[in-house]
Amino acid sequence: MKLSVKRYHEKQWDGPLPSEMDSSNTLVLVFAAPCYKKDPAAIAEIYANFPNSVVAGCSTAGEIFGSQLSDESISVAIAQFESTRLRSTSFHIAMNEQSFQAGEGLARELLEDDLKAVFILSDGLCVNGSELVRGISSVLPSEIVIGGGLAGDGSAFKETWVLHDKKPSPSYVSIVGFYGQNILVRASSLGGWDVFGPERLVTKSEGNVLYELDGKPALTLYKEYLGERSAELPASALLFPLSLRSEEQGRKGLVRTVLAVDEEKNSMTFAGDIPEGSYAQLMKANFDRLVSGAAGAAEMVSKGASQSSELLAIAISCVGRRLVLGAHTEDETEAVVGVLPPQAKQVGFYSYGEISPTGTGKCDLHNQTMTITTIAEK
Repeated sequence: MKLSVKRYHEKQWDGPLPSEMDSSNTLVLVFAAPCYKKDPAAIAEIYANFPNSVVAGCSTAGEIFGSQLSDESISVAIAQFESTRLRSTSFHIAMNEQSFQAGEGLARELLEDDLKAVFILSDGLCVNGSELVRGISSVLPSEIVIGGGLAGDGSAFKETWVLHDKKPSPSYVSIVGFYGQNILVRASSLGGWDVFGPERLVTKSEGNVLYELDGKPALTLYKEYLGERSAELPASALLFPLSLRSEEQGRKGLVRTVLAVDEEKNSMTFAGDIPEGSYAQLMKANFDRLVSGAAGAAEMVSKGASQSSELLAIAISCVGRRLVLGAHTEDETEAVVGVLPPQAKQVGFYSYGEISPTGTGKCDLHNQTMTITTIAEK
């Protein structure tokens, strides 16, 4: 595998785009600030230089390039594989309720005997990420690695986009499949938040919309915790996500972030499902644990990695972590780089949701985590 990373910042590239790497076995990942939907010249330049490659990308809440974090930039990774075959496809989601159908359809389109991994980039606002992942997992065998994330729009929560038909397009999900015996993809995710306050029963919800906790309006209870910051919803909710557990399913540690609030219905819409009968508890930031969680995710995917071959590391972290860490946000990107093998090249973005296994478990939609997906070739 040949690997190159490039950055577009202050209206210029940090060096020529390596068009000589263009091929049907080349993957070009593009993580760009939301503003490039209105000013797509740089994105058009990418497509012009890589007409035969598989190009995938999305809008962000901040672009990661190495250990650096930027806004209004584009982080690009170009990976040319020797023996790995690539395929990509996309799905237009007209409504949230199509999320499972989207995941199921995309997975069926890519499923072949030698499929080893998939990487997903999705619109971050019109999708139920839990259902999307559930749809994909319902089709793909458990040994296929799944990684990816939901597009971002800073802290504005107005419009996100995914690259489709060579341009930034809202309401799309894009997926890339990796085929062959020599591809090595690993993914892992860790958080680092602390729970506080009482655990409450989810007594009324529909999919990813929460109406009641302990029989009381969820939004009202949430505002009591936020106090003066309730006027800044939904952005201020990123500072206090929910931890979910379900005794029936035996699942613990899932974190959910608010995407929108409905004052009239006294409800809150999350990036993933909030099942009735599950238990929710508020979380708050612990700076040291957030950074150590990022490093822990990198450690999981770095175990056993070759110290000589090219390694692409895709870091996807939640916008909520960025808002909490503030000026110290690069502490977590630096922590990841410090753990990865020295030859690794890192790009990524701050997202509205992260798609990854937890440790070595099954894949799920996460919020408020740092997710690392590594790609290499034998």
